[in-house]
Amino acid sequence: MRLFTLILLLVLALVQRQLWFGKNGLVEYRQVSERLLQQQADNQKLEERNSLLKEEVGDLKGGLEAIEELARNDLGFIKPGETFYRIIPRDDARQNKQSSLPASK
Repeated sequence: MRLFTLILLLVLALVQRQLWFGKNGLVEYRQVSERLLQQQADNQKLEERNSLLKEEVGDLKGGLEAIEELARNDLGFIKPGETFYRIIPRDDARQNKQSSLPASK
């Protein structure tokens, strides 16, 4: 009877080992589930990006305003008769250095 019990425990241990660590076991299942969630999040981001690109393509095909906006923003084009003003921001690092120095008397 003891031998039979020992054999049954051994078989149970082998089955449990296979369940936890074997091929298609619980460890691999959790890893695949995590990868699936990450891939779904990546796909969602890409779908949103594709939607924005489709809208932009539709705008470019449909009207001149989108083409004009694209040319102005990306290429710096201006219309004839317009005056272009370029505003250069101050160098904050240089300004902060000067303000942190003690005032000379």
